[in-house]
Amino acid sequence: MDYHYEQTSEVEALDSIYYGDMQIIEKEPFHKFSIPIKSEGFDDGDGLACQLVFTYTAKYPDEVPVIEIENEDNFDDVVDKDELLAHLSEQGKENLGMVMVFTLVSAGQEWLNEKWDSIKKEREEQIIAKKRAEEEAEQKRFEGTRVTVESFLAWRKQFEIDMGIPAKREREAKDKNKLTGRELFLRDTTLNESDLKFLDDGDAVKVDESLFQDLDDLEISDEDDEDYVPGQSGSESD
Repeated sequence: MDYHYEQTSEVEALDSIYYGDMQIIEKEPFHKFSIPIKSEGFDDGDGLACQLVFTYTAKYPDEVPVIEIENEDNFDDVVDKDELLAHLSEQGKENLGMVMVFTLVSAGQEWLNEKWDSIKKEREEQIIAKKRAEEEAEQKRFEGTRVTVESFLAWRKQFEIDMGIPAKREREAKDKNKLTGRELFLRDTTLNESDLKFLDDGDAVKVDESLFQDLDDLEISDEDDEDYVPGQSGSESD
C-alpha cells in the first residue's frame, strides 16, 4: 500500500468536505490537522463542541491515527473527554486498512449528540424533581406536621416552659402547704388565750334590766296587729 498517496488523497477529500472548518497544522513528516465537531443546539448557544486533532502515522491507514481533543466547550464536569477518545480509538480499530478520518469524525459527532441528549434529559428530570419537591413542601406547609404522641408531649412540655406553667404549679403547691386561718387558730393556742385575756382585762358588761320588763304589763290591742282578722281567735279550731 502506498501510504503517502492514501494520506494525501484523504487530506484533499477532507478539505473539500470540511471546507473552511478543517485546519492544516503540519504537513511534514506527516499530516496533522484539526476538524471541529459539535452537538445539536450548539449554534443556538447551548450544546457541546470540541476540536478533533488527527496526526497520521507512517503506516496509516493500517494503523489508527493519533487522536487528540482540544478546545472543549461545555464539557466541564459533565463530559469526560477520555470516554470520547476511547470511543474513537475503538472505531479506528474496526476500520483498519481503509482511510477512516471521515468515519471517526462522524462517530465523534454522533457521540456528542447522544451525550448532549442525555445531559438535557438529566437536567429536565432535575427540574421536574425540584418542582415536585417544592409542591410537596407547599402541600406540607398547608397540611401541617403530623402529630404523634411523642411530638405532642414534647410540644406541650416546651409550651408549658414558655408559658411559665411549671413555676406557677410550684407556687401553687407551696400555697397549698400554707395553713388556713382555722388551722392556725386550732394549732396556735395563744390565739384562744388572747380572746379570754381581752374579756378579763375589759370592763364588765352592764345590762339594763328595765329594758326587759314583764310583757303582761304592756297594753297591746289586736288592732295594733297588722295581721289581725275580726271574728278569728288566735288559734283555729278543728
